[in-house]
Amino acid sequence: MNRVLRQCLFSIVLSLTVFTAQLQAQGEVQVKEAVNQLIDGLHLDAAEARFDSYFGRFAADAVFLGTDRTERWSISEFKSYAKPIFESGQGWRYELVERNVSGSENIQWFDEILYNQKYGYCRGTGVVQREGTDWKIAHYSLSFLVPNELAGKLGQLTLSADSSADISD
Repeated sequence: MNRVLRQCLFSIVLSLTVFTAQLQAQGEVQVKEAVNQLIDGLHLDAAEARFDSYFGRFAADAVFLGTDRTERWSISEFKSYAKPIFESGQGWRYELVERNVSGSENIQWFDEILYNQKYGYCRGTGVVQREGTDWKIAHYSLSFLVPNELAGKLGQLTLSADSSADISD
């Protein structure tokens, strides 16, 4: 093979490699944007008490973990909890502080720091999955962020509350 032909083939292979990498990077950006739009929409729907739109963002078999030890809900159970709140026009508001998204082509996971006027800083974590062309939340967990210097006091309050409650469920 002559030198000119080798250089041409090398240039073609290099161009295809760069083009493929650019397409892959563009696809990753589009996935992250889609996941961010899904979760941003979830928080906006909650703040504006839009029940159908809020729950339309979840997979049919999704799980929601709330801040209380007893709050491990199927979406059906979570709907029962949330329906009267949303019907009253209240909902809940969590403002995004920061979010990290990563994952693979059809499954992404995220963690976010949120701010709520009543609870302060919280952390949301979750898993989203692609269903056809849509992304749906398969798992969401909300927890309080407790400064380390307060964790012992909070732990004692929690232990005290648990000891006075029936926690055998």
